[in-house]
Amino acid sequence: MDVSPAAPGATAAAPGATAAATAAAAASPAAGPGPTTEAAPKAKNFFIDNFQKGGPIMWPILIVSIVALTVVIERCFWWGARWFRRDPKRVEKVFTAIETGDVNEASKLARGSRDPVLRMLWNGLNHQHASLQGALQVAAGIEIKRAGRFLVVMDTLVTLAPLLGLLGTITGLIRSFSFLGNEELAVQAVTGGIAEALIATACGLGIAIFALIPFNFFTSRVSNLEFELQTAATNLEVMLEANAKAKREAEMTSTLPRP
Repeated sequence: MDVSPAAPGATAAAPGATAAATAAAAASPAAGPGPTTEAAPKAKNFFIDNFQKGGPIMWPILIVSIVALTVVIERCFWWGARWFRRDPKRVEKVFTAIETGDVNEASKLARGSRDPVLRMLWNGLNHQHASLQGALQVAAGIEIKRAGRFLVVMDTLVTLAPLLGLLGTITGLIRSFSFLGNEELAVQAVTGGIAEALIATACGLGIAIFALIPFNFFTSRVSNLEFELQTAATNLEVMLEANAKAKREAEMTSTLPRP
């Protein structure tokens, strides 16, 4: 019989326990996103963190990477525009006019073109009486110089980037070995110096690889353009010489006494 008065107390305590459990359950999801919220800035600052860990040598490496990217983009646009400036059909018309002996028509066809081959041919046709070969060489040299613009810069960057990475490796190792005497900071300092060395080396090699492939591609394109210019110049010289020879033979034939 003594148990019956305690029943209401137990009944009253049950809602309190239920409320506490509900509050704990509501608090547990709120605590969950904590690590995710902290991990987001770390993921966003990945490049900045590695840049800082790479040491002072990362600044010249960053400058080299910006210059390399700028040069590659500029050369891609230039060669893309040059592809649209090509006019092989017009070149064939010029050679056809020269072959038939109509040099003036060939000069008109080549005038005002943005194709490097046609510009060289126009320059040669306008100076054929002074120095045809010299005019062709000068015009071809100008076109090749335009096509090979910034190749020296890319060649320098391909060599410079790994050297900067190697310099970062050396400075990182020097920094690591300088803390070996302090036992308290030895582990953390040595690992930081090794990280600096590896990050600088990886960045330097990455920039060199990134610049090497476009450099080889653009170099091959310049070589192809040089071959096209040499071929067109040789054809022009041969055709003009053949026309001059034919004119001389015609003049000699006309001056011979008729029987």
